[in-house]
Amino acid sequence: MIKILLSGLLLLLLSAGPTQAQNTGWLQAPEHPPVQVRLSQAGRFDAGNQHYPALLEVALDDGWKSYWRSPGEGGIAPRIDWQGSENLAAVNWQWPTPERFMLLGVETQGYQDEVAFPLQLAPEDPSRPIHLNAILTLPSCTTICVLTDYTLQLTFEPLTSGVDERSQYAYQKALSQVPGPARLVSMAQPVWDKQRQQLLISLQGPRPWQEPVVFVDDLDSSLFSRPQMNLDGDRLNVRFMVGSWDDALDLAGESLTVTVADQGFAEQLSGTVKAAPILPDTPPFSLLQALLYALLGGLILNIMPCVLPVLGLKLNSLLLHGGNPAQIRRPLLLSAIGILLSFWALATFMLALTWSGASLGWGIQFQQPAFLTLMLLITGLFAFNLFGMFHIRLPHQLNTWLATRSYRGDAGHLLQGMLATLLATPCSAPFLGTAVALALASSPPILVAIFTGLGLGMALPWLLLALFPAALRVLPKPGRWMLWVKVLFGVMMLATSLWLLSLLSPSLGPNASLLLAAALLLLPLLFTVRRHGIKALLICLAAGSLLAGIGGVVALLTQPYWVNPVKDELNWKPLDVGRIERQVAEGKRVFVDITADWCITCQANKIGVLLQEPVYSALQDEDLLLMRGDWTRPDTEVTAYLRAHGRAGVPFNQVYGPTLPDGKPLPVLLTTGQVIDALEEARP
Repeated sequence: MIKILLSGLLLLLLSAGPTQAQNTGWLQAPEHPPVQVRLSQAGRFDAGNQHYPALLEVALDDGWKSYWRSPGEGGIAPRIDWQGSENLAAVNWQWPTPERFMLLGVETQGYQDEVAFPLQLAPEDPSRPIHLNAILTLPSCTTICVLTDYTLQLTFEPLTSGVDERSQYAYQKALSQVPGPARLVSMAQPVWDKQRQQLLISLQGPRPWQEPVVFVDDLDSSLFSRPQMNLDGDRLNVRFMVGSWDDALDLAGESLTVTVADQGFAEQLSGTVKAAPILPDTPPFSLLQALLYALLGGLILNIMPCVLPVLGLKLNSLLLHGGNPAQIRRPLLLSAIGILLSFWALATFMLALTWSGASLGWGIQFQQPAFLTLMLLITGLFAFNLFGMFHIRLPHQLNTWLATRSYRGDAGHLLQGMLATLLATPCSAPFLGTAVALALASSPPILVAIFTGLGLGMALPWLLLALFPAALRVLPKPGRWMLWVKVLFGVMMLATSLWLLSLLSPSLGPNASLLLAAALLLLPLLFTVRRHGIKALLICLAAGSLLAGIGGVVALLTQPYWVNPVKDELNWKPLDVGRIERQVAEGKRVFVDITADWCITCQANKIGVLLQEPVYSALQDEDLLLMRGDWTRPDTEVTAYLRAHGRAGVPFNQVYGPTLPDGKPLPVLLTTGQVIDALEEARP
């Protein structure tokens, strides 16, 4: 009898002790052993919230990954079919913060090694247990992807005995990795720029950001690429390129779910998207740095080929003064003032365009036929004047009055400075694009300050010569040779006129362009015959032939640097931002060239680098797609692409690839080594 009582007491004590919480045990599909799953009841029934806590654990072998609820560009999200279950009203599946993965140019979002999903199962009738009979379809990927089904069968009922501490701890740990409602982070209304296919999200954090990650739940018709982040104190500006199969995609009015995590917290926010243009992020430069960039950019413009004809005119006028400091300072200072005035006029023009909502950038006036016509008229008249074909003679009384004034000819010096600036705008120089892009993205006072810096930089050589006129003593004294120099400068200005005419020819038509070109070339020759006779014409033709011969010899000696090949037979495709993403996703590379016929620097890059070996052969690789954006005429897509990359002018070259999904911009002035290195860096 005593033995029976002791046995009963032992059984009672054992039944009162803690028992293992119910779980399915680790499930593994024989056809796919790298993945195991387990479903556990992770605690007692929560009477307050009317649900059972559960934990779905996934263990992945090294190299295998599974996906988040928004898997990204490739893959599908895990899913569970609960239809075979009894007394199950609803399931709240919670997702820990994912990671981003890049494989073969495809970006995905998910988990590796192991992940635990907290679940809350709500019964239809709390007085009865839940008999779960579900099918979990779990994707897992390395370089291949596998979909595996697991049958989850488990009964959830109120536990009358102890709860397994391991399951309870694992459940609480998994809950801590799930983003909670927003408490620390606030979000401005998301902005959608349809033209640029970009989404901007601005987040305000509780402290300076450390290593933030931001995810946006994909919508039915759109995917959000890896974001570009810009830190501005405690504000985080996040830009997403949005991909879609729908060409008419419009996110305005859509509700978005945004997940943001940083060291110590993870939160989930939501907001409704508004439509508005997105300006480029302000580069992380101080105003002093921006002004320094502007000064350097303006200074370098002086050595660009666009400005040389006007510098020749100024040199000619200085030589006429014979190096007299008193007669040199004033013209130089006036030309410098002309440069500054023209840059201030450009700043005013840019502000007016900004307020009107128009697209703008450096050199955009060369897209307008009216401006080209005006410049052609000015340079043509300058050339004819240098050839001595006409002289502007003022009335005798006005000429006498001007002769008694010390500022005779001041307007001409001012105009020379302004003309130099206008001819400089089709040239892009190092530092110039950064300064102009920053100016266009800043407030009006900063824009004016940066354009002032550009003007001071370009005027700096004239200002230095005005301060130290003794430097001009190294120039030869005036003499008859200056007449030939004047003709040479006239030829330079005539060449500028012919170049402007070539830019204007699409608007004029081939016949009118040929007639104007013939007039520009023949009128000086006819004037020479009339003024100086056939002998002078023959001398000019002989001199021209001699110069052409010298040029031919130089060209022959430098043939390896520019001749092979001289014809662009590369397979260029029109700029298509969406296609860039698709090419990179397929593991291919993309080379983007944004150019314009009026851009001198663009043509120098083309002839000196892109059409030369070994770059020419490298651009013909089978896995490389060549895209060209032509900005010769206004083009909204090209303008949007430049703005999206913080550029305000051309040339602009960028290389994309599986290892450079966001692209690598190249310098304004290309070199063979830089292009080859970028192409190799982008190679998968």
